[in-house]
Amino acid sequence: MPTSEQSPGTDQQRAVGAESSVLPPTHPLVTGRTSGSILVRAYRGERTATRPIWMMRQAGRSLPEYRAARGDTAMLDACLTPELAAEITCQPVRRHRVDAGIFFSDIVIPVRLAGVGVDIVPGVGPVIDHPIRSAAAVAALPELDPQALAPITEAVARSVELLGDTPLIGFAGAPFTVASYLVEGRPSRDHAITKALMHEHPDVWDALLAWVARTTGAFLRAQGLAGASALQLFDSWAGTLSVEDYLAHVQPHSAAVLAQVADLGMPRIHFGTRTRHLLVAMRDAGADVMGVDAQTPLDEAVALLGGRTPVQGNIDPALLDGPWAELDAHIRDVLRRGATATGHVVNLGHGVPPTTDPDVLTRIVELVHSVPDLLPDLPPDLPPGSLPHPDGAP
Repeated sequence: MPTSEQSPGTDQQRAVGAESSVLPPTHPLVTGRTSGSILVRAYRGERTATRPIWMMRQAGRSLPEYRAARGDTAMLDACLTPELAAEITCQPVRRHRVDAGIFFSDIVIPVRLAGVGVDIVPGVGPVIDHPIRSAAAVAALPELDPQALAPITEAVARSVELLGDTPLIGFAGAPFTVASYLVEGRPSRDHAITKALMHEHPDVWDALLAWVARTTGAFLRAQGLAGASALQLFDSWAGTLSVEDYLAHVQPHSAAVLAQVADLGMPRIHFGTRTRHLLVAMRDAGADVMGVDAQTPLDEAVALLGGRTPVQGNIDPALLDGPWAELDAHIRDVLRRGATATGHVVNLGHGVPPTTDPDVLTRIVELVHSVPDLLPDLPPDLPPGSLPHPDGAP
């Protein structure tokens, strides 16, 4: 099992967000529009006067302006219409005053751009026309034509222009999660077919994930070059794996994606759900910042990561519809636990549920911005993950 001693190290942390000669001279990290933002500084491992906040799935079904803008447009078509994708990306920044926009996209977009038949079926999720389950099917997968990324680069450029000095975060699905849809053909609870392919035909599995990594890496890199100031790799289903399976069959391919954008010099965030046991392994794939789900206390995650890795998270989305007093106490607890990290970007421990009242999200942002980023007064021998609740409850 990996240990915190396998950290990328302080030299890598210092380099995060540094100006890259690869980026165009008009890039917001190069011109200084976003390099001094509290978001980028926190991702670099700096403490700021108040902590930055953005929320996963903040641009989506919880916003009435999103529903009005998208109308009857199919999900994947909306992602590939630059004007619409940019408008949806910027909506939560205007409404909530969050500290970053997250590029409006979907994890299967690069697969579709490569030419694989896939659609988002309402009430189901991604559905693949012809599931990939054999060496012949993997060999027949088309390579992504760089020209097919034109709608992505245009949408990112439009978003960056609209956001001004607010950073944009690029987004892509990690190889295991994307491959699970390709193999299963649709969402799965147990990923039985995926895991069978991984164990029974490892050569086919590696070839498939190598293709996904190349495709996803090109998609993520295009967003970075077009103006994103940070990049997030999202692994929805990695938490279903053991550490051993992740290290042997998944980590090398996630590392390949993150390596494709390493020379851009911008923060790379890695996030997965129910991944407490994988935090170190996911970080060691090449991430500069680790997203933490709602099931893992932030101070415990910080300790597992050796105290040197900035973290992102982890307000529990399940509390967003509950009493404000309970949510307020929970957020302050998250802030206190996150103060043990070198840098902390406040986020949810997963995504915004579609039933969430947008006014609650705005109120969360206002609360986070109102709390000074001060180190907590902790007992010197407090075990990781055992911070007391702010109101004294266990």
